[in-house]
Amino acid sequence: MLKRALTVAALVTLMLGTSQSLPSPAFAMKQKGDFVMRVRAINVNPDEDGTTSAGGSVSIDADTVPELDFTYFFTDNIAAELILATTTHSVDVNGVAPLGDVSLIPPILTLQYHFNPRGKLSPYIGAGINYTIFYDEEPAGGAVTSVDYDNAFGWAAQIGVDYAIDNRWSINLDIKKLWLETDVSVNGGAITGKDVEINPWIVSLGVGYRF
Repeated sequence: MLKRALTVAALVTLMLGTSQSLPSPAFAMKQKGDFVMRVRAINVNPDEDGTTSAGGSVSIDADTVPELDFTYFFTDNIAAELILATTTHSVDVNGVAPLGDVSLIPPILTLQYHFNPRGKLSPYIGAGINYTIFYDEEPAGGAVTSVDYDNAFGWAAQIGVDYAIDNRWSINLDIKKLWLETDVSVNGGAITGKDVEINPWIVSLGVGYRF
């Protein structure tokens, strides 16, 4: 966790320093009133921490899926981003006792500050909120007949950078950290996991178009 945080901090410092040294193009890359739509591939990698009432730690695997997101600029520097995607994860206890699969929709809304919106390289930071919806729970079978997860709110933070290809198209790299907890109920409550921390890292890469 600390190593990841230091890496993220170093990336932010690099992007900020680089953006100040690059010349701005003759055309505006992003400005007040602009609407940007992106298609990205995202990797959702849980940084889980939690135990069940029967003992054992909960483990959740990663997933990589397509994602669609939208950004609106209230000013040249301030924007809001909404991302839409759905992922599927396998859950087990101690890495050997499978609970089954679960799908989730984690829409995330963040408020961003863009440091160099008219530059070719435009880094940004953001913070916001998430509401995760768990659905299509598929128990592993055998002793596990049902698994339920509570929908939950979570906080989010992000850093990212846009690289302008031309006046409309750009390449985007984005890293988010989501703080999310859920309660898990197995076999109608025979086994429970309270305040299971999922806390995923969400890394995305894709292309955007400015309207």
